[in-house]
Amino acid sequence: MSERGRKYQSDILAILRRGSAPQSAYDVLGELRQSHPKLAPPTIYRALASLMERGLVHRLESLNAFVACQCGEHQHSSILSICEDCGKVEESVVPDLLSVLTNCVSASGFRPRRHVIELHGVCASCGDVRVPA
Repeated sequence: MSERGRKYQSDILAILRRGSAPQSAYDVLGELRQSHPKLAPPTIYRALASLMERGLVHRLESLNAFVACQCGEHQHSSILSICEDCGKVEESVVPDLLSVLTNCVSASGFRPRRHVIELHGVCASCGDVRVPA
């Protein structure tokens, strides 16, 4: 990978880590274009793909958006909890859960290639907000 490609990855990771909510590739592109006006979407998608392969970024399938990995080094798929009120994403890792899921579907001959577990609901902060009666 070129030095420029590594720089874009570093910049993208910084943008995602700074963000308080998931961001689309075009959100990231818009922010990067302030300093790199000629940057094109394929460059962003390649950089995001590389970051995902390295486990530094997760793609939220249901939102078509990205977040920086919140857990340290892990080799398991993450469970991503997405708050429908504030947009906050929390990441959890439960290694045994994926093997249970895989065993369950493998009984019918299905062979999963990857796991995507996203839960939509309300985070603790938003759930604590009470509307006065």
